[in-house]
Amino acid sequence: MKKSLLLIPLIIISCKKDPAVTDVPQKDSAVVTELPDSVYKTDSAVLRKRDSIINNAPATKEVLRKGVMRNEKEGQIVRTADASQLPFTLGEEFTKDDQELVLKLTNFDQPNIKAKISTKEKEFNIRFNQIKLPNGNYDGPFGRDITYEVPGKGEVWLIIGKSNMASGNTKGHFTVSIE
Repeated sequence: MKKSLLLIPLIIISCKKDPAVTDVPQKDSAVVTELPDSVYKTDSAVLRKRDSIINNAPATKEVLRKGVMRNEKEGQIVRTADASQLPFTLGEEFTKDDQELVLKLTNFDQPNIKAKISTKEKEFNIRFNQIKLPNGNYDGPFGRDITYEVPGKGEVWLIIGKSNMASGNTKGHFTVSIE
């Protein structure tokens, strides 16, 4: 009887097995989707450059392709792109009041920059508020179109937001085309 009482815990322990551990590759949360050349979209989720479309859905908003990045913090959206990718059209959306977009163009070496904001929203209060030049100087405000002579080479910022001198909706979809 004593022997059987000692065997019961041994049997229980020996029957209890840990599940086998297998190496399962982890899926990356950032997914880049390339669409065929025949598909073109213009919305807040797409950056288009000639024949390439880069999906900027929430799952891919941190790191995209070819150095295009998107960060959002406290109402400010910062998009960074290498100027060698110009010309391109960038889609974005303001979902809160008082948001702004800072589009940083690195390695800019052109004599001038030309950009345009387009939207289908009625009475959308949006404009180029400022441009930051490679030498650190700022200029602005501007309207929805900007053509500007850029002195020197380096990083150029286009800062887009609402106009404090106008009224209208500050939330909605828009695109920025840059040459």
